[in-house]
Amino acid sequence: MKYIGIDVHKKICVACIKDESGTTLTEMKFSNNKEGFRDLLSVVGEKRARAVMESTGNYWLQLYDALETQGIEVVLANPLKTRVIAESKLKTDSVDAAMLADLLRADLIAPCYVPPPEVRDIRALIRKRMALKKECTRVKNRIHSLLAKHELPSFPGSDLFGKKGLKWLEDQKEHLTPVDQILLDVELTQLKTLITLIEKINEDIAELAKQSEDVSLLMTITGVDYYTALLFTSEIGDINRFSSSSKVASWIGLVPRVHQSADTYYHGRITKQGSSLVRWALVQAAQVAVRWDPHWKKVYERISSRAGKKKAIVAIARKLAVTMYCMLTRKEPYRYFNEESYRRKVKKLERIINTTPKNRGEAVMLSS
Repeated sequence: MKYIGIDVHKKICVACIKDESGTTLTEMKFSNNKEGFRDLLSVVGEKRARAVMESTGNYWLQLYDALETQGIEVVLANPLKTRVIAESKLKTDSVDAAMLADLLRADLIAPCYVPPPEVRDIRALIRKRMALKKECTRVKNRIHSLLAKHELPSFPGSDLFGKKGLKWLEDQKEHLTPVDQILLDVELTQLKTLITLIEKINEDIAELAKQSEDVSLLMTITGVDYYTALLFTSEIGDINRFSSSSKVASWIGLVPRVHQSADTYYHGRITKQGSSLVRWALVQAAQVAVRWDPHWKKVYERISSRAGKKKAIVAIARKLAVTMYCMLTRKEPYRYFNEESYRRKVKKLERIINTTPKNRGEAVMLSS
């Protein structure tokens, strides 16, 4: 058995190959592309091998797939935990690669879960939508800031960035300075482009959500729509890799920190380790659930009376994660299923899918 430690970078990778006794067989540099992968595989040969690399941006993806395709068992190391074990005063690419090979040989690697390519594609789509939404919010904030410089009347409607609101903004240009007119033009053009892109990606996400049985199952929960359900299932991946609901909550980072000294235990704030996207989505879902679901409202009021509203929302988010785990593993719908609420979600999903390209930009002017 050969053990391969690989320090991955954008253009160049460094590999250290060791045998079962820990003797270094080869150290090499190779390009992080298909030609470089072939160079590495030619050195490894046909003998059985295991490889390890750290999760560094997206630079590991192609190498991981190339090695796995050739029948090499690949482990993706958690950089946070690997640094704790392998911290060294002398830090070079060769030292890192050798240390990874030794840790793999001793079975001391803390692995990361690597979802299949189709799940990685869904993740990429959802994360891009999230990035577009954040940029959209930044543009809207810049428009608010621009308008605040001038004594303009307040917009008479409720949605400044809806169809009527955008027309109102166009009409206000005559009250601005020439430079601010140019800036507002730029911001509005960017906003309209972002709205169009978000509508397009929403349709793509809705199509994927409609094809997923797990998403349909999770949508029976009050406060969980198709986007939240697909985000949860894609970020979690294979739900059966978690042996209990408490481990799912821990992975999301919704469990409190625990400090122990002798027989005394101290519970602190939540760890916030794991997927920040899932944590955010569950908190958003919890805020809707406590308003419209009698069950969650009752639990929220009981917790908030002794711990406060903010902690109560986090507690509901954790309970939602546990509920979703149980539903997915048992293939059961939500116990307090509201049929009318579910029907509205499905209708919204169908409406997004059936939005034509011609009307996409006008159908929904996103306010948030």
